[in-house]
Amino acid sequence: MSKECKKGEKPNGHPLPFDCVVLDAPETIKNPYSGEKIELQPDAVAVYDCLKGAEYLAQGIDDGGHPLWVKVRQGLDWFRQYYAKEYMVLLDWLKRS
Repeated sequence: MSKECKKGEKPNGHPLPFDCVVLDAPETIKNPYSGEKIELQPDAVAVYDCLKGAEYLAQGIDDGGHPLWVKVRQGLDWFRQYYAKEYMVLLDWLKRS
């Protein structure tokens, strides 16, 4: 089951950085580059999926102020604040790209 959540809602205690769909159960996510896996809470899965989707769609867009890149940065900032360990496993490489 899933729930559409708005920016600022706190489905797992942390205010979401943007609108997204939050599922009910945690999921194990695998870093596609390192192969390392980590379990994410439902809110983190939703933010991860949104920021990765935005990153994919923004490929080739050189404008760092483009809304897709803004979403990526918002998601990264959110992960660093609320899920630092998970950020290091799954997303730390993005800041270097």
